[in-house]
Amino acid sequence: MEKHKDKWNDLFELAMYVTAAVCFVYFWMKGSQAKMLQAILIVAVLLIIRIVVKFTKTTMFAALRFSVLLFIFITMFLANEFGFYSVIPYLDKIEHIFSGLILCFVGLLIYMKASKGEKTAAPNAKVAVWFCLFFSIAMAGVWEIYEFTTDGLFGLHSQFGSLVDTMTDIICGTIGAVVTCIYLAFKAKRRKMPLIDVQS
Repeated sequence: MEKHKDKWNDLFELAMYVTAAVCFVYFWMKGSQAKMLQAILIVAVLLIIRIVVKFTKTTMFAALRFSVLLFIFITMFLANEFGFYSVIPYLDKIEHIFSGLILCFVGLLIYMKASKGEKTAAPNAKVAVWFCLFFSIAMAGVWEIYEFTTDGLFGLHSQFGSLVDTMTDIICGTIGAVVTCIYLAFKAKRRKMPLIDVQS
């Protein structure tokens, strides 16, 4: 089943490469260099992810890979390339909620890989869920630290100089993390076994 899902992810990723190429040609004809650069960045991000996965010898399980690809599609294609920030209300907050989901899966991947080296005990589903939750919330805070730092150093406006924007983003990420962890907890309880098998 995991391999079958990964085939759909392969097709999804291929479609993103094709879409990026079409966007590059289209915006080249329109003379929009910024949009052409965005198309190049999309391809670069997809390739970097592949390189990192191969370098670290990590197998991304299907749900994580799909979440990452969908996040790239929403943030880089819809929001930036096609300008949907002005079309979909609160798209930025939706992205932060979705990032909470992705970071939970990343936390799960880290936990399962770390536990695989342990010889004394099998991975604990309850500990895995709590780790995913805390990891995701912590990373939401780290991202806001990054935005605060770059805004201060380079005069950017990622946080609009507003504590409300910062805290709302962290809250949205936390909501995504909590919902995902509830799903993982129910999944673990139903199966009465480790959440997922992550190959090395």
